[in-house]
Amino acid sequence: MIKAKCSTSLYIIIFIVYVLSSCSRQVADDSAVNGAGQTLGTEGSVAAAIKPQPLFPQIHTNLNGMVTEFVRSMHQDTKGNYWFGSNTNGIIRYDGQALENVAPGEDLKWFSVREIREDKEGNVWFGTSSGLIKYDGQAFTVYSRNDGLLSEEIWGLYIDSTGLIWVGTLDGVFQFDGSKFTPFALPETMVENPDHMLSDKLVMEFLQDRNGTMWFVMDGNGIFTYTKGKFTHLTNKNGLTDNSVADILQDRKGNIWIGTFYGGMSKYHNGNYVNFTKDGVIEGIETYNLLEDRQGNVWFSAEHYGVYRYDGAVFTQFTTQDGLASNGVQNIYEDIKGQIWFSTWHGLSLYDGEKIMDAVEAEPWTN
Repeated sequence: MIKAKCSTSLYIIIFIVYVLSSCSRQVADDSAVNGAGQTLGTEGSVAAAIKPQPLFPQIHTNLNGMVTEFVRSMHQDTKGNYWFGSNTNGIIRYDGQALENVAPGEDLKWFSVREIREDKEGNVWFGTSSGLIKYDGQAFTVYSRNDGLLSEEIWGLYIDSTGLIWVGTLDGVFQFDGSKFTPFALPETMVENPDHMLSDKLVMEFLQDRNGTMWFVMDGNGIFTYTKGKFTHLTNKNGLTDNSVADILQDRKGNIWIGTFYGGMSKYHNGNYVNFTKDGVIEGIETYNLLEDRQGNVWFSAEHYGVYRYDGAVFTQFTTQDGLASNGVQNIYEDIKGQIWFSTWHGLSLYDGEKIMDAVEAEPWTN
């Protein structure tokens, strides 16, 4: 998870592009609010801006040309608005009438949106390469180093059952209660020969299971679980398929699904692991973008092998031969209609319950 990830071989290159692009922004197009509550207008000096060159140009549905690379995250809020977090083009919104690229603040134009979450009050939160961003239905608030966030490079974002926001950054984990950021220390225990792609402090994904236990997916350092003040380290020494974990999900039956970068997809239940890749059930060692749909099917992507759907008994594979724009899938999301969206290296695809198609066939506004 990194949700909406890219092939491991290109991962570091893409990250460098993110960092470089975050150094050169353009003045905001819309009014917004910064972390101090100051209204940000469209007047004032224009910051120097160099638009990042796309690594994966969109050749299919690209939201009216607003997406030059892939969509990294997707969300439909409780009001029905669609939100798309792009790899380099910031935040894109469709409110049922207009499709627009929204700028949350001055100098925030070319940035990456890696996670989108919605809290119980209907606020939409964005974990980005330029800090934590909140949209309250009227205005954007940008939280950055000035607000106590030591690193603005956010990869993991989660809201637990109490409403506490967990933020995974290159400089470690922070808890945000709506007013202040508090560092959350994880154990310093490391696996043998850790394979960090970005930072040994980075939590890529969070999960709070049905028992209230928190799961922290580390960058190359396995998984830490936390309950009642105690940490447990899950690694390949005690059953974890691969220490480079990419995504995690708990399904309605209580199974924990774990996607990895080098060990494929596995299911964990009552201390036992079943590895579907090792057992030859599925192809692809790089798996992530886990989703359980309203029917109870578990979906995930396998890099270069498209996506899989598990109905509780059988895995069904979908590739470009079945309508996917690309076999490289960055995010999977189910909307209010029950449609499954796939953001790929080359555009948006959609599954309507019967077939996969270019998203524009079912949702013309995405063209």
